[in-house]
Amino acid sequence: MKMKLGAIALVGLCLGVGMAGMAGAADEPQVVRAGLMKKAGGALGAMAAIAKGEKPYDAATVKTSLTTLQDVAKAFPEQFPKGSETGFNTEASPKIWENMDDFKAHAKKLETAAATQLATLPADQAGVGAAVKAIGGTCGECHQIYRLKR
Repeated sequence: MKMKLGAIALVGLCLGVGMAGMAGAADEPQVVRAGLMKKAGGALGAMAAIAKGEKPYDAATVKTSLTTLQDVAKAFPEQFPKGSETGFNTEASPKIWENMDDFKAHAKKLETAAATQLATLPADQAGVGAAVKAIGGTCGECHQIYRLKR
């Protein structure tokens, strides 16, 4: 009985340590910025589905997506402190830290593009398509310079 309780306690301890390690990793800038990129990709994907006619136009989805893109662009540059150049399978290019001002300017350009589209909220499929093209181009420019090709 004591051995059984000891084994259970050991398993619990190992799981607890493992979970604590995962919780700590979630706070790492590389993990945070990957999560932000997934949010941005999801938002742009939702809009692309409308633009392609795969989903019907939905103003709430467009507004939420544009708000997400704006918020991500605003928060994203702060997730690149010195020392976070590697680890956690980051796709961030060292060029970010070499030219942080330009990197931040690209993020600001995305934030502005999303804010502009949000202010005039596309009212139909064609408008959403134009917004996706404008915002997607901004994303692509930054990725060409500052994202590692894997």
